[in-house]
Amino acid sequence: MSPSAVAAADPGRAGSAEASPRLAACGDGSYQAEAVLSGSTWTARRGSGVVYTGTDMRAAMQAAINSLTAGRTSKERVVVRGSGSISANSRVSLPSYTTLDVCGTINVTGSGSGDQAPVYARGARDIEIQNLKLTGSPLYGIFMRNVQNVVLGQIDMRLSAGLGVRIDNRGDTSQWTKNVRIDNVYVSGASSHAVETYGVDGITIGTVTARNVGESGLLLNQTINATVTKVDADNAGAGTGYAAFRMANRNGRVGSSYPTNIRVGEVIARGGGRGVFCVSESGGAVIDRVTISDTGNNAVLIENCYNVNLAAQSGTVTGGGEIRLAARTEFANNRDITVQNLTVTNSAIRESPCGENTEFRNNRLVNSSQSIC
Repeated sequence: MSPSAVAAADPGRAGSAEASPRLAACGDGSYQAEAVLSGSTWTARRGSGVVYTGTDMRAAMQAAINSLTAGRTSKERVVVRGSGSISANSRVSLPSYTTLDVCGTINVTGSGSGDQAPVYARGARDIEIQNLKLTGSPLYGIFMRNVQNVVLGQIDMRLSAGLGVRIDNRGDTSQWTKNVRIDNVYVSGASSHAVETYGVDGITIGTVTARNVGESGLLLNQTINATVTKVDADNAGAGTGYAAFRMANRNGRVGSSYPTNIRVGEVIARGGGRGVFCVSESGGAVIDRVTISDTGNNAVLIENCYNVNLAAQSGTVTGGGEIRLAARTEFANNRDITVQNLTVTNSAIRESPCGENTEFRNNRLVNSSQSIC
């Protein structure tokens, strides 16, 4: 690649979470720096200049990132070509206006503490991860705090521990993390959640696929203006109260009310803990379709939530735990809950205590009981 070509395209647009045009394959297209493995040696380059040579994948990636234009206001892209290991007690930090494309697999080794992650951003904007494959035991696979305009493209994490993707605002809770897009995330083997948000305003998620994760498939905490196409979870949160899809900590609360602003196309839950769980003053949610089977805990638990429409289009619940509407005394009772269009087989629907303006309609019970107000 010529230096003029290297300096060419800006793969993103400043001030938005627009992704760069979809690349034909990982690593294709223009870039400003790269880290390349040959034999056991990593070499990081910007144009024709070498900025790192050695055996440390993390150091090579960070050197390539650090070689990008200082003070830039549009995205510059780093391509990583090769696979290697990074310690769980370290991180690759992404500053603002950085696109990272990892064509290889990062294996996270050892243990650590705090918020370390092989892909890390804090207080930054206009970050894009086009491709990333992780194995091993990270604390977090991707950790981003107090960020805005983030795009995660094709993310694949086959882990033995840790949390997959965490995006939050817990460094400065007076500021929302804003404008996040996640295209496709696959997480298996995490000991915690596959994907978790906290304090995010504006997120669009394509598909979260969770397999044998210790806690939730997708957990939204205090997140508003969210659109999710699909959550597909097998054995998420087995033996726990977590769920394939969970909303908590005033998720969906805008100001002091709960207008519909959380829209979920489909939740699939097989086995694991719960299927759908709404708790702790969350709501403002419509879930169009559900397919829930053989959960070890409640198939659905709606507890102290407001304006929730479950199975707005269709759904099935088969075996496993019941569909339960409940309340803790420390929060106001359920209000404006609709449970509809379900075929419930070998399970139950139960409401206790009685909520305010609860509707159950067009539900078909097959070898199932119903106890509602």
